[in-house]
Amino acid sequence: MANAPGVSFVNEEDKSHLLAQAYGLRALYYYTLLKTWGGVPIILEPIADVDPASLSKARSSKEEVMAQIKADIETSLSTFGSANNFWEGNRNFWSKAATLALKGDVYIWSGNLMGGGASDFEAAKTALQQVASFGLALAPNISDLWGVGNEGNSEFIFAIQYKQDEASNFYNSLTGRSTEINPTFNDNGSSMGDFVIAGANRYGQSEKTILLLDDNEDSRKDATFIRLYVDDNGGLGYPTYNETAYFGSVFNKFLGQVVGSERIFENDVPVYRYADVILLLAEAKNLLGEDPSGEINQIRERAYGENYVPLIHAYTNGSQTENANAILDERYKEFIGEGKRWWDLRRAGDSYVFDNVSFLNPGDEFKLVLPITTDMIGRNPLLEQTPGYN
Repeated sequence: MANAPGVSFVNEEDKSHLLAQAYGLRALYYYTLLKTWGGVPIILEPIADVDPASLSKARSSKEEVMAQIKADIETSLSTFGSANNFWEGNRNFWSKAATLALKGDVYIWSGNLMGGGASDFEAAKTALQQVASFGLALAPNISDLWGVGNEGNSEFIFAIQYKQDEASNFYNSLTGRSTEINPTFNDNGSSMGDFVIAGANRYGQSEKTILLLDDNEDSRKDATFIRLYVDDNGGLGYPTYNETAYFGSVFNKFLGQVVGSERIFENDVPVYRYADVILLLAEAKNLLGEDPSGEINQIRERAYGENYVPLIHAYTNGSQTENANAILDERYKEFIGEGKRWWDLRRAGDSYVFDNVSFLNPGDEFKLVLPITTDMIGRNPLLEQTPGYN
């Protein structure tokens, strides 16, 4: 940002595209900081002076941070101009579509949690409605999204890249070791004896999640987890959850690929995909008092595919609270393991957090953002602790 404007490019449009990416990514970073800690220091210039006395910087207010995020979003959009392409055709680079998806997300947050109200919801709606014009669409089947070979799909907007010998993601922690998994059977009654894995069972789905996806007509059930049982139930398997025989689950979205005798966890992980945009648009519409059922049903229709029966599966517009809960449930099922659930509850409002997180209650509002460490304060004495943690 500081130096590129003074550098001559063979193609000046490349310079603009790279700068627009940088502003969009800075907005994403500060939005993540804002959601996590509230007010944070805003640093917009490279550090040229290494004098420790001049490096300390106080936290700006959350309102000032949000204003900076919105300013960077607008700078990103104006700098992209008419460049609607993905850099080198690769969804691992930021793009104008990603800035618009971020804008929708940010403006719903600021409208609902920071007093922006209807004008922010309208801005979010307008931004989100533009994203489809970039050639983005829902993949025909939910399974078309997952697997290393599917990373160039039409639904991913921005994804973090992982490749063998560069970086591996953490999703092996939602699997297990072969010595644990090979003796088990999946819910179809098939042996897992040949399943190649060398993971860790640090995390698993809760019973709430199991029951939420216990619907054989919803393709997200099998696309999200491989359910493991201690026996094959006489060859019949376990079409529905059986607590007594249930052993555990292998997370199926980001299982990487088998190379030789080893499984490499090198799936790209989406930060934004088009299903996210559709359901954010449902949120914006609902907050404006409009009907979000069309967006909810787009996601349901893809999930159920040939099993989709409108009289059974379609959502019908209800009260604003009913709609909000329907959107949250749909996002829960759609984005398991993609790092969305906590932010979805937060964006919906404190009451939705308290309704869904058993260890948080009214009066715990300060816990919705994190404290900072004493080490951070030691290195930056101008920092003040997050309110509520003093």
